[in-house]
Amino acid sequence: MASMTKIEPLGAVRERVLAELRQEIIAGRLRPGDRLVERDLADRYGVSRVPVREAIRALVAEGFVHFETPRRAVVRRLTPTDVKELFELREALEVYAAGLAAARATPQGLAEVEELLDLAATATEAGDAEAITDINSRLHDRIVAMSGNTLLTAALEPVAGRLRWMTRRNEEWPQLLIEHRELYEAIASGDPERARAHALAHVQTNYRSTVRQLFGEDSSGEDR
Repeated sequence: MASMTKIEPLGAVRERVLAELRQEIIAGRLRPGDRLVERDLADRYGVSRVPVREAIRALVAEGFVHFETPRRAVVRRLTPTDVKELFELREALEVYAAGLAAARATPQGLAEVEELLDLAATATEAGDAEAITDINSRLHDRIVAMSGNTLLTAALEPVAGRLRWMTRRNEEWPQLLIEHRELYEAIASGDPERARAHALAHVQTNYRSTVRQLFGEDSSGEDR
């Protein structure tokens, strides 16, 4: 009896293409202004144009892509307002999460953050931008998880990809590592006020660094 080739469900194909396109944008392999052509992407991923079309629509909803015309989808160019609004949200949620994490952290949760810090140090020494972005995102996710508040996690999920994309532009990696270690120590101390203060300083410093990388100078948040 001849073996049957397993057909990947359309939904799974769409999610795979979406994940790969999202990562290409976050990593900078697809840059702001680059056009997403369904035919070319279908050929690249070895799929039909349908899951590519659906993935592009999902990326529009996530804020990574927009349509310049009804038939021309391009990677979105971030504006100072985009950056300001996302960091305002991050400040509100992550600072609160850090305070809760300090009050509720478990030895296992703290050990997981320590492990991520070690990985971040190795990636920073190697200058591996993609690994640094991934590890730092996982570190922040772990801190939010330690807060024990599932609504905080749910509130950040819709913008997590865009925050990762944006902070990828901050290449002041040794400074990021220092700040993350200080944030970890503040959470490990069990002092919520200290943890919130370090989280706030970290978000605000990261905002200024990201703005410098994207626009060359600090911005008031108004689009140029």
